Order: sequence, then C-alpha cells, then structure tokens
Amino acid sequence: MAPNEGFVIVQADLSDRDKLKLGFQEAVEKLGTLDILINNHGITRVQEALTFPIDAWDKMLETNLTSVFLLCQLAARIMMEKGYGKIINMASMATFFEITQIPSYVASKGGIGQLTKALAVEWASRGINVNAIAPGLIETEMTSGLKTNPARKEYFFARIPAGRFGKAEELKGTWVFLASHASDYIHGAIIPVDGGFLAR
Repeated sequence: MAPNEGFVIVQADLSDRDKLKLGFQEAVEKLGTLDILINNHGITRVQEALTFPIDAWDKMLETNLTSVFLLCQLAARIMMEKGYGKIINMASMATFFEITQIPSYVASKGGIGQLTKALAVEWASRGINVNAIAPGLIETEMTSGLKTNPARKEYFFARIPAGRFGKAEELKGTWVFLASHASDYIHGAIIPVDGGFLAR
C-alpha cells in the first residue's frame, strides 16, 4: 500500500467460494493485517414464492448468507491470533419480519441475524465482537425498484415515521461505533437504522 493511501481495491465474486477465498487473501496481503470486517453486500430478486426458481434461491443464499459465514470464518482465524477483532454484518428489516415476493432474500437476512448471534456467543471470549446493522429503506440501486411500484412504495412509506428513505451515509455512525472500542462490550446486537420503521 502506497504511503498516505488509506485503502486498497480487490474485486472478487462472493458467490464463488474459491474466488471469495482468493479475494480475501489478496486483501489481507495488501493491507498487512485485519482488525475489522464489514460484510456489506447482497443481491435480491422480486418474485412470488410459488414460482421462485431454485437456482435463483441457491445463488441468493450463497451470496447473501454463505459468503458472510465464510468471510467471518476467515477473518476470525486472523483475529483470534491477536485476541481482538470487530465483525459487522449487514442485516435488514427482513431479519425481523416478512416481506412478500422476496422469499430467498428474507430467508438469507433472517439467517444473518441468527448467524450474528451464534458467532458472537462463540467468539466473544476470544476478543471478537460480532454484531450487525439492520438498515431500513436506504436509497440504493437495490431499492430503486420501489419508486416504480406505487403500491409497494406507499406500503413501506406508511411505516416509516421519518417519512423518507434513508441515505447510505446515515449508516456510517453505527459502523464507526461498532468498529471502535466504544462497543467492546456489545456482542450479538442487531442495531436498526431505519427511520423508526420497527417502532411502528
């Protein structure tokens, strides 16, 4: 890494287990070590459960859930040698309740919630904090389809006391908190950043 450069870029297909491992190894080699892992990736597909294709189901679970487990596993092996590490997973409102017509996404995000708790309990005594953030409706490419579906948009907006979509930068405070020593006694938490969505 060049002097004064705060990041490196590594590209990897996280739905491919071999490429995921190679990408992880390349990133660690370039950075020199690993203290914080943020699993912030995912895909979705809108389709009724009755006709949802099994190959799309498999790809969704592999990308959204299995890859998170593998990255956590790889990171924890390094972190345990130090006795310290922070892992932050990306959950969802779908971790807490159903959303129709995205069955595999809901399943994967429900899994993220339970995986976060399981790893937190198992690794807390080894100095590793495992927690998750559950964003509400954030303005991203993935949520852009809601703007062209008035019925779904109205349904979700009616549940947001803040009355708007969140912005990606509004997640950064929670990320920084969970990555810092300020959260050293927090294990297995799933923190909503949702404009009050879950409070209603």
